[in-house]
Amino acid sequence: MTRADDELTSAEELLTRAAAVLIRYEVDVRVEDGALGFEFEGGLCSLRAVTLTPGLDVLTLTCVLAWDRTLKPQLHKRVAERNASLQFGSITVIAHDKLADVVLRYTFPAAGLSDDALTAMLLLVLSGAGEARKGLLAP
Repeated sequence: MTRADDELTSAEELLTRAAAVLIRYEVDVRVEDGALGFEFEGGLCSLRAVTLTPGLDVLTLTCVLAWDRTLKPQLHKRVAERNASLQFGSITVIAHDKLADVVLRYTFPAAGLSDDALTAMLLLVLSGAGEARKGLLAP
C-alpha cells in the first residue's frame, strides 16, 4: 500500500503539531532526519513521533542535559537526586572512558491530544529537563 506524497502519516502530523507548539514559545526548531532538533534551557533535544500501531502515536524526547562530565560518584548522586524529583522521564548517565553524558528520555502517547493538552505536556516535560539540568554542570 502506498500513500500520496502530499498525505501525512499520523506521526508526521503529530510532529508538525509539536513543532508549531515549540515555535509558538520561540524555540528554534530544526527538522533533521524526521525529527525535531532544538535547544531548550541549554539542553540539546531531539523529538520524534512514532506510530507504534494504528491509533497509538507516541512522542519520544531525548535531551542531552550535560556532556563530557567527569565520571565521579558525585555525578551519579546528582543524577539520582534529579530522577527522584522528576515527574516525567528518566535521566541516565552514559559513560565513555572517564567522561559521561547525562541524558533525559521520555516517551508518551500523544495521539488524540488536543493542541492545549499537547502544549501542556511538552512544556511540563521540557521544564523538568531544564530544572534537572541545573547543577549538573558544576565541577
